Amino acid sequence: MSPPSPIPTVSPQPRLSDFFQGLGLLGRAAGLILRSRRLFALSALCAVVTAIALVGLAWLLYHYAPLALGSVWAQPESWYGRGAWYTVLVLAGLVLWVVGANIVPPLLLAPLQDPLSEATEALCGGNDGPPFTLAGLLRGITTGLLHTLARLFFLVAGLTLLLPLHLIPGVGSVLWTVLGALWTMTWMAGEFLAAPMTRHLYPFAEVRRMLRQRRALCLGLGAGVYILLWVPILNTFFLPVAIVAGTLLYRGFLKAGLLPPPPGASQGTLP
Repeated sequence: MSPPSPIPTVSPQPRLSDFFQGLGLLGRAAGLILRSRRLFALSALCAVVTAIALVGLAWLLYHYAPLALGSVWAQPESWYGRGAWYTVLVLAGLVLWVVGANIVPPLLLAPLQDPLSEATEALCGGNDGPPFTLAGLLRGITTGLLHTLARLFFLVAGLTLLLPLHLIPGVGSVLWTVLGALWTMTWMAGEFLAAPMTRHLYPFAEVRRMLRQRRALCLGLGAGVYILLWVPILNTFFLPVAIVAGTLLYRGFLKAGLLPPPPGASQGTLP
C-alpha cells in the first residue's frame, strides 16, 4: 500500500482555520524530511551553513547595533531615557535578526533551494518541472533573480514605511515591532511559496495573487517560519523546512485549482 500523498488539501474558499493549516505545514514538511534520505541529507547541509550564518549575524548585531543606534540617537543620561534607548535597541535588533536571517542564509544556500523543492515534488508525484534546456535554464535564472529583487524590495519598502512609527512617544517602537513582524511573516510566506513557483516559471504576479487571496493560509506559513527562527538548534533547519513547506503549499494550491498549470507544462504531467 503506497503512503498517502504529502500534498495538503486546500479549501477552494478561504476559511477561518486556514491560518492553522498554514502553521501546520511546517510539521508536515519536517515529517517529510525525516522520511526522505535525500531531503534529510540536503537539510543537514543547509543546517550547517545556516548555523554559521546565524551565529555570524548575532555577533554582528551584538557588536554593531548599539553603535548604529548611537549614531542617530545618543544614549540619554537619565534612567528613563536609557530605558527607552535600550528598548528601541532590543526591539529593532529582534526585527533585524529575523530580516537578516531571511536574507543571509537563503543567499548562501541559493544553489540548494531548487534541489530541495525538486526532491519535495518528486515525493508528491506528478509534475516535476519542465525538461532541461539551456534556454529554460537561462529563463529560470532570470525569473528567479527578478523574483528575488522584487521580494527584497517589498520587504525593505514595507519596513521603511513603518519607520515613522518610532516618532510616536512610548508605543511607537512597539507598534513598529509588531507591524514589522506581521509584514515580515507575510514576506516569508511569499519568499518560500515563490521558490517552487519561480522554478516553474510563474510570474511574480501569481505569487502576489496567492498571498492576497489566501492571506490567512499564507500568514500561517510565515508565522510558523518566524516562530521557528526563535527556537535554538531547530532554527538551523528553518530554511529547508520552509522551502519544503512552501513547495507543499504550492502543490496544494495547484491541486485545488487555485493556480493555473505551470507555464509550458503539458496537462498529462499535472497532479
